[in-house]
Amino acid sequence: MKTNSLCFSEVVQSSLEQWKAQTWKWDNFPQFGSIVTIESGKRTIFGVVFQVQTGSLDPIHAPVAYQKTEEELKSEQPQIFEFLKTTFDCLTIGYKENGKFFYTLAPEPPKIHAFVSKTTSDMAKSFLHSNQYLHLLFGHENKLGNIDELLLAILKFKASKTTLTQESIEKFSQTFSLITGNDYRRLKLFLLRAQNIFINN
Repeated sequence: MKTNSLCFSEVVQSSLEQWKAQTWKWDNFPQFGSIVTIESGKRTIFGVVFQVQTGSLDPIHAPVAYQKTEEELKSEQPQIFEFLKTTFDCLTIGYKENGKFFYTLAPEPPKIHAFVSKTTSDMAKSFLHSNQYLHLLFGHENKLGNIDELLLAILKFKASKTTLTQESIEKFSQTFSLITGNDYRRLKLFLLRAQNIFINN
């Protein structure tokens, strides 16, 4: 099997707006708010991780409490980890085709069993240079629960891949404000919570 070294999972459910992937190793999964990619022909689809869940492959072998540490379980009963699986859900927030970024839904959903890759720093920096992906996110606010939590996680991911400049922070704030109808109170509270990300960057 020939795979990109950054591939770590594959699509198991798919639609234009969102998709679910299963990791090849149950304990190797992407962080909440991180950006992942799928190669779909000549198109690269970008998705943001908004949910991660681990459970059993087989209901008969559902996890139970053993009162032991993970290290003790791996030593004494390593077989129980063979029945675990981790899946994660992503929203499509754009795609790249012919060298150009599009901050819209892709014309086609990701294919089932398509490989999912972690995003390189250069690719993440290029894609997140524009804040247009926020329009797709806010369009699915009802599916995300607390979208501000996801936005904070995305900013943290962005800070890990590139430098958050004062200009980029201001542009993000402007887009956030416009989409939320110039809700100053919400923006102010959001930026207060984001301060630690900006300070530590």
